[in-house]
Amino acid sequence: MSFDQLSSLESQPTTTRRQDDPQYSDDPEFQRLSKELMAKLFSLTGNISRLTNEIALLGTKRDTERVRERVHELLEESKDTFKDVGEGVKKIQSWEDVSPSQKYTQQKLAREFQNNLSEFQNVQRQALEKQRTSASAARTALDEQQSPSAEGGNPFGQQQSQEQLRLASQDEVDFQDSLIVEREAEIRNIEQGVTELNELFRDVAHIVNEQGEVLDTIANNVENTRTDTRGADLELRSAARYQRNARSKACCLLLILAVILTIIILAAVVG
Repeated sequence: MSFDQLSSLESQPTTTRRQDDPQYSDDPEFQRLSKELMAKLFSLTGNISRLTNEIALLGTKRDTERVRERVHELLEESKDTFKDVGEGVKKIQSWEDVSPSQKYTQQKLAREFQNNLSEFQNVQRQALEKQRTSASAARTALDEQQSPSAEGGNPFGQQQSQEQLRLASQDEVDFQDSLIVEREAEIRNIEQGVTELNELFRDVAHIVNEQGEVLDTIANNVENTRTDTRGADLELRSAARYQRNARSKACCLLLILAVILTIIILAAVVG
């Protein structure tokens, strides 16, 4: 059986096989966990889509505090869900004594998790870039408001600047400063989330690569077995051919011996 045939066999659902055979009966706990992980991955796909739409509003005229709150909530919710799913995927990948259908489920979950996490990391980077740009612009504007430039010895200009300072509401300045501090805290939180998910991505990728090496070993063993089987078949055919030739030669020798023996007997009788 070729490796392609083995792969097609693995992709077949267990319902098409013998249900009374323990080798092909999936573990109920494995099924429950895999279905739960697939449901969470589906919800994460929706979160990524909503995040993409919300992040596109940052830095535009439609940018509001409510938009930023939704972005923050979706980022936190998705990050926690990805960490939960990642632990589940690692648990699934380390499941022992899996059937061919369970092996297919392992590969599918790992593939879906890596694809979704890669998309989410791109969204995280977009949000981080826009948050940094916004915080930097707000900090620059606040510094300019608190420290107006001097007018170069112009008394009128200095009086005007002082008047502007008096008109500026200290409460508004404090409020803007608190918003900037909050945004900077969100930036640090996003950066931390990016680091944590990068580690999780590497962990799952490492496990998948290890399993890939095992699958390559299995494929090589199957191919080697196939080659050895072909070689053994050729050797058996060659041996059978040699045996037939040997039998033919033995029959010829026996016939020659019989003729010689007959001649000797006839010569003895006649003599």
